[in-house]
Amino acid sequence: MNFITLIRWNHAVEHATIHILSRMLPYVSMAGRSNKNGFYIYGDLPTETLRSAVQEAIDRILAGEHQLAIHPNCGTNMVSSAVLAAGGTMLATTGTKHRGLSEQVPAGILGALMGVVLGQVVGLRLQAQVTTGTDFKRARIVEIQRKQIGKRVYHWIGISYT
Repeated sequence: MNFITLIRWNHAVEHATIHILSRMLPYVSMAGRSNKNGFYIYGDLPTETLRSAVQEAIDRILAGEHQLAIHPNCGTNMVSSAVLAAGGTMLATTGTKHRGLSEQVPAGILGALMGVVLGQVVGLRLQAQVTTGTDFKRARIVEIQRKQIGKRVYHWIGISYT
């Protein structure tokens, strides 16, 4: 199987899992990161709660709830917003190079703000079409390992699509 497809599928299950965990544990901070073999969930979570959320995520995606693969706090949104904010700032200040800061700063802020707003829309679209995928036919949890480095707790979730 193509490793990019596997990353996209794992990214989708990661997002769906975080959506479900956020509902189950609303005050717990968490983040995720995917690769071709599965994904990590960073945060001090009960392992059995995580296992239940991953299984529910897989089941719900397979049942057609593809919107669970899209998450507003995804790094794709952050990168899109940063790139478009920088571009917006550059475009907005291009015509103000020979003017004072009193014109450059507001133009730059407006350009950056427009880039951030547009970046959220672009990021969601990129997630839906590029960085996540929900077209898998089956998936199963291979393993879940709880790990701790100092006070930092995270879990590795291995997924198989065969």
